[in-house]
This record gives sequence, structure tokens and C-alpha cells, in this order.
Amino acid sequence: MRKCLACFCTRRAALSLAAAVLLSRRAIAAPGEHQEFIDAAFRMKEEAVRAGDQPFGAVVVKARRIIGFGPSRVVQRKDTAAHAEREAIRDAQARLGSGDLSGCLLYSTSRPCALCEAAAARAGIARMFFGREATDAGAPA
Repeated sequence: MRKCLACFCTRRAALSLAAAVLLSRRAIAAPGEHQEFIDAAFRMKEEAVRAGDQPFGAVVVKARRIIGFGPSRVVQRKDTAAHAEREAIRDAQARLGSGDLSGCLLYSTSRPCALCEAAAARAGIARMFFGREATDAGAPA
């Protein structure tokens, strides 16, 4: 095996990483396809506000289907970790019966905080989009 000069990993590992990047790019929706998912995230925001919570919402999408819904529940649950993005991730994991959300997309009403982005990365979310314009926040880190 040859070593990659950038990170000293094996060539096979570097090729696997390149393949993973290509696969995650395939999961990205076409520009006109974001609207229904952003609208769903904003409906989650409205649900949170109606419940007396913070004005944030998010959804997780897999194969063009919403599999996780997340209104903010920070106030309702008195839980600082109940951000909309994490609620959507938890809901998707429960519905799938798995913690692995590889290839899924996360849509939220605002840019996810660092902790929500870390949760998305741990779950395997491929890409994040936020706001009315569906701004591409890239792959979670």
C-alpha cells in the first residue's frame, strides 16, 4: 500500500474517502427540489411557536421523503438539547430503528448550531440546508 502524502493514510483509505464524498454528493437534491422540505421545516417552526417554544424547525429527508420531524422543544421539555435539528434527527432514527442516517439531508429554518451540526455528523447526515433560500451549509463536520 502507498501512503497518501496529505494525511499518511493508505491509498485504499483515501480512495474510500473519495467514494464516500461522491456518494454524499449524489444525495443532494436538485435546486428546485428543496422548497417542499424547507416549507416542511418552517411548518415545524410554526408548530413550535404554537406550543410556546422557540421559533425553530427542522426535517430529515431520505430518498426525497421526510423521515424525521423536529419542532424546537427546548421550552416544553426544559431541555437545552432539544433543538429542532436534534429533535428531527432523533425522530428519524426512531422511525428507521437505527442511529445511521447516512445519505440523509437535514433542512432547518436557521443554520444549525455547532452542537446540532456535530449530532448530524455523528448520525451520518450527508448535507445540511437552512433558511428560506435553502442555503447549502455543506456536510456536517
